[in-house]
Parts: sequence; structure tokens; C-alpha cells
Amino acid sequence: MTTIRYTRYLLSGISKPVKLLLPALLLCMLPVLAGCANTDNPAASGSPAAAPSTSEAGAGTGAKGGAHKLTIMLDWYPNAVHSFLYAAEAEGYFAEEGLEVEIQMPADTNDALKLVAAGKVDLALSYQPQVLMARGEQIPVKSIAALVRHPLNHLMVAADSGITRPGELSGKQAGYSSVPLYEAMLNTMVKSDGGDPSSLKLVDVGYELIPALSTGRVDGIMGGFINHEQLILEQEGHPVRSFNPVDYGVPDYYELVLVASEQGLQDSQGFYQKFVDAIRKGQQYVADHPDEALKLLLAHQEDTAPLDEAIEQRSLEILLPLMDAGSQPFGYQDSASWEKVNQWLSENGLLAAEVDVKNAFINF
Repeated sequence: MTTIRYTRYLLSGISKPVKLLLPALLLCMLPVLAGCANTDNPAASGSPAAAPSTSEAGAGTGAKGGAHKLTIMLDWYPNAVHSFLYAAEAEGYFAEEGLEVEIQMPADTNDALKLVAAGKVDLALSYQPQVLMARGEQIPVKSIAALVRHPLNHLMVAADSGITRPGELSGKQAGYSSVPLYEAMLNTMVKSDGGDPSSLKLVDVGYELIPALSTGRVDGIMGGFINHEQLILEQEGHPVRSFNPVDYGVPDYYELVLVASEQGLQDSQGFYQKFVDAIRKGQQYVADHPDEALKLLLAHQEDTAPLDEAIEQRSLEILLPLMDAGSQPFGYQDSASWEKVNQWLSENGLLAAEVDVKNAFINF
């Protein structure tokens, strides 16, 4: 059986000033990397490539037993949403596909997309809107699977705040986590519900969403997930009322997607197909055996980010229906979803340039 090794990315040991400069340096490298891609290649245009032969599958360096090595960077520390990865490893689905998979944690939640674009990792977990915004900046990344099919990020207010709709947040303080996308979502929700977004008093609370709401520093937060922040707030005695952005003018977007670079697709699309095949089996295992899948997750939790079993169990219960593609295979992506999200991003000034949606994703 192959092994998954958890590696804290080397940035964790670099000083903060240098760390802040690295994203800019990476972005400076991207035009060079993009120039290496052959846009006439079938992988770049979205046409499936043939899967590699058995002999090709042993070409990866550092792999064990002839397996091809792939690296994937998470969007965050290991938690319930990543259970399909651990299931694919433990049940031997990666090994069956001739793969050895290494999971890496990002030093910063914004690292994953940049590093896959720069060719530092093969695959990464990111978010549908961020993929489109990156392509608007000419960053050559492409989604190859939709993992969580609906928003987890909801507007949250204290249950006893008296606020029963997004529009009632007008004139009040709203905390968000330093992301322009969240500000646009909040404005859309308030406006859609008849409120005045210009009257909102926005407070950038960074990663302090939970204390900002629980202490009454703000009246509502945008950027908290229903399978994490909401569960923690409720467990700590601070019940919340949450509002789904889809009900208030925001398109129904894919919260979590699997991303590759265009160059990576050109070079390794067959191996990426094998990876997707393995995680489909992994997700089916999670759906069929949620208790066992949770045990696998807890066995591989990160020491610096220990998990609460009760929280993760509830999180998995929330996630499973939101990850179900129905009659389509796990990971399937609908072009209409990409079109709607792209249009909304454009209308809200979040795209640096026009994006050709058909090149932003590929279905395996």
C-alpha cells in the first residue's frame, strides 16, 4: 500500500517579511511558465488524453514500487472535507491506479493556487471563484473536479440578534476575512434582500471571525463556513442564524474544486485521470462508511491543528449531500455553473480581464 506523507510547507520556517514577498515572486514567474504551455495540445483545450501505460506509470521520481508520485496541496489543515483522500489511501485506491500521493499543508490558505500554477505541486484544492479570478490575471490554472458543489460560506448573525434577514444588516457592522469576494457576496445579499449595502460598516477581522461574532464586536460575519465556524460557535454556546448566499442573489458556486496547471495537464493528464478515478472510489467509501472514514481522518490529523471529533462528525454529515453529484460522477462540473459565476464576478468587478469560461475547467 502506498503512503501519504504530511509535510508542512517550507515557508513555515521563513520569516514573515520574506513570506509576504514570495506570492509576488511566484506571480512574476507565471508568465514564463504559461509561455511554456502548448495551447494547441489536447489537454490545454479540454480534450481527454490517453491514460499512461503501465511502463509510463513508473516514471515518477521518488515513487515506491514503480508507482507514479503526485503531490497535492490542501486548502487548509486536514478536516472532514478531505476524508475522500484518506479513504483513497487507506483502501488502496491510489495504489490500484499506480499512484503514490503526497499531501502537503499550505503555510497560508492562499498558497495552494499559486503553487500549483508555478509547478511546485501537481494538484491543489481551491475554490471556483478564485480559479476564475486567477485566470482573469492570466494565471494558467484549470479546475479538474468539483468536490463541494454548493457554498459552505454563509452570512452568520447571532441567533438572539434580532436580525432575521440579510437586508436587516443595513447600517450595522459586518466582519469579513480580508477577501474582496466576501465583501461582494455580502453586498449582493443585502441588496438582493432590499437593504442598503452602502450603509454597511465593514470590519476586516482577518481570521478572527468566531471571536468577532461571539463577543459582539460585529453584528454579522461573512467568511464563516457552516461546517466549521457555525459548529464551533454553537458548541461554545453562541448559536447563530445563517443565510445561504444562493438564496440572496449570489450564484450557486462550487465551494471546493481540484485544480491543476495547464502545463501539468499537458504533461500528466493521464495521471490526473487516475487520481480522479481513485478519489471517486474514496468518496464513495466515505458515503458508504462515514464512521470508518471519520476514524481515518482523525488518525491523520495534523498535530498543530487537532480536530474535535464531534465537530468533524457533524461537518461530515453536512458535507456529504453537498458533495453528491447525483446521477453524474463525483467531481462532475456543469458549464452553466461556470458561466453564471463568471458573469457575477464580472458584474462585481472581481475579474482583472475577460475570462473564457470553457478553458477554466475540464471534466474527466
